Amino acid sequence: MNRFILADANKCIGCRTCEVACAVAHRADGDVTALNNANFHPRIHVVKGADISTAATCRQCEDAPCANVCPNHAIRHEHGFVHVLQEHCIGCKTCVLACPYGAMDVVVNQVVSASSTANLLINKAQANKCDLCYTRGQGPACIEVCPTNALRCVDRAELEKLSAERRRRTALEAGALYI
Repeated sequence: MNRFILADANKCIGCRTCEVACAVAHRADGDVTALNNANFHPRIHVVKGADISTAATCRQCEDAPCANVCPNHAIRHEHGFVHVLQEHCIGCKTCVLACPYGAMDVVVNQVVSASSTANLLINKAQANKCDLCYTRGQGPACIEVCPTNALRCVDRAELEKLSAERRRRTALEAGALYI
């Protein structure tokens, strides 16, 4: 199992700071003031309900459905995470349909046309998903900025430990009901 970002809905306050940090971390210039509706493309999304909010992001699946259905093999499992090779992505949205977690987006970015010698900028649809901020030495930006520490990066061992602790608490609570 790959590492992935896990959100604690009991701690999340829905502030969307993680989304802003993600969008800035994936800008070439890192300029927060340059963000606008056209280029705000976070790879983590805060989902809000009536009484609860949480962040949803890619689970970095071992046998990633998004990668399995990609007609251009633009989504690959390499270096311990699943990432998109943008130069191969055609923006077909097949990955969006295949992702069981709703963690894939297709966004429109301006890129330099490969067929032009005049550095012509064109709009190109590209798959967008969490890449664990692999280019940042400090790790995922969303975890670093979360004001309530609702986000953390987990691996198989930590997930098994969390699951065991949850089962133990449930068993203790159930046992207390019969006393």
